[in-house]
Amino acid sequence: MRRMRDDIKFVFVSNYLNHHQIPFCDAMNRILRGSFAFIQTEPMEEERLRMGWDSRTARDYRKLYYEEPEDCQKLIEEAEVVLFGGSDDESYVEARLEQRRPVVRYSERLYKTGQWKAVSPRGLLKKYHDHTRHRKDPVYLLCAGAYVASDFHIVRAYSGKMYRWGYFPETRRYDLEQLLSEKGWSEQRLPCLLWAGRMIDWKHPELALETARHLKEKGLAFHMDVVGGGDLKEELESLRDRYGLQEQVSLPGFKTPEQVREYMERADIFLFTSDRQEGWGAVANEAMNSGCALVADHLIGAVPFLVEDGRSGLIYKDGDREQLFGLAERLVRDRELCRELGRNAYRRITELWNPEDAAKRLALLCVKLGLLKPAELELEESERKGRETDREGAPCTPAPVMGERYRRLPFQSGRGR
Repeated sequence: MRRMRDDIKFVFVSNYLNHHQIPFCDAMNRILRGSFAFIQTEPMEEERLRMGWDSRTARDYRKLYYEEPEDCQKLIEEAEVVLFGGSDDESYVEARLEQRRPVVRYSERLYKTGQWKAVSPRGLLKKYHDHTRHRKDPVYLLCAGAYVASDFHIVRAYSGKMYRWGYFPETRRYDLEQLLSEKGWSEQRLPCLLWAGRMIDWKHPELALETARHLKEKGLAFHMDVVGGGDLKEELESLRDRYGLQEQVSLPGFKTPEQVREYMERADIFLFTSDRQEGWGAVANEAMNSGCALVADHLIGAVPFLVEDGRSGLIYKDGDREQLFGLAERLVRDRELCRELGRNAYRRITELWNPEDAAKRLALLCVKLGLLKPAELELEESERKGRETDREGAPCTPAPVMGERYRRLPFQSGRGR
């Protein structure tokens, strides 16, 4: 085994390193001049190993707790900063918390199926033990979703210490105008819609087929790809046949992440139909980075952080399928509007919500909080100054306590953009 460095300043503890985390971790490792470690607390599932994830996530900074527990625990207890999330086992950071040493948590929302669950006495007791009792300690929360702050506000944890956060998959740089000009299906460049994900109930892939049915009934020419596999695949095939959508809708099955990105690069419109159980939804980052006009449910965690409604995408009220159909129809009819939204979506990701920028902002937040020293960071002077003033809506800016109520914008009500 490789000898672990004894000067690690920043440790990220999570269940395992995945392809959505690698770009951020690579950036943090660079900024901290190699004084960074990712501690993986459990082996990957066999399914992910068959998909080749382990080989793609091999990094020198990755340490395996289940192979070197004593050395990894020492890193956790001695690092200047520990970022902790993706694991329900508090034992990894318990000693550090008791010593009141800095811990930066990241979390999706507590109450994905409804905030009414906050009334559970047993649940509240655990939330107090894990979170609320540390409200006066140097423990901070990165909110991986727009409704996380609201959930933690209910249990009176992290007041004034919650910051916007998310997931940061690879950000690709394109010739934007060329990318937009090549979108569309077949030589005719028909408007192309895409749905991609696991075909399970709370992701609601059936809404993609219902949207296609609506567009066909309106007499519109289009193509739709519904990519993925899962429990509902046969039901979707049945719906396509029942609605007579064989010519308009393709169901190509499971595709690799790389292949899904190719579908996104071709698509004009991405339908994101998950409900409130979608804590973040990294597919939104990827679709926006690919220049797609996003049409998304308002309770998806990533949506209020990533999408400026009417500018870089369109948001519909959770469960309002008629509004979903109407927004998709508008974009199919108005190709120029679709491109404008895709253009702004791309810029939103490449200029603000990308792994490199997130890593820099997190490192500078740690400096601001007194957890790291400026001299410990490998940043250009322009990078330091460019992030001294918070940019509205950026990662690591204060997370608002955002209610779940849907707010209809003038753009959506037909009174103009």
